[in-house]
Amino acid sequence: MELDIAVDFEDYFPSMMESLGAEGFIGELCNGFRLLMDCERGLITFESLKKNSIMLGLHDMRDDEIICMLSEGDLDGDGALNQVEFCILMLRLSPGLMDNKGSTEWVEEYDVI
Repeated sequence: MELDIAVDFEDYFPSMMESLGAEGFIGELCNGFRLLMDCERGLITFESLKKNSIMLGLHDMRDDEIICMLSEGDLDGDGALNQVEFCILMLRLSPGLMDNKGSTEWVEEYDVI
């Protein structure tokens, strides 16, 4: 499913990686996962992402956009994101992190993409 949406995007991940270090950066990604997850299931589900996106001020997200976001990172096909899938997705979606030679070496070392 392809969406035709123009969005201004500033990638803060490279500067976060630089200032927090690898462990601190992964810790922040895990905090983001916990913010979006369904606490009972321990996964980011359609329902949890929809509810929490509204709390984050993203009121205009359509159901098909939420489904597309989940499917982009859903590696095991269960329709939800676990913490590892979420972190991998966040790293893959960071153009600055993937373009930065030092960051790319770190990502490859931890075998996350």
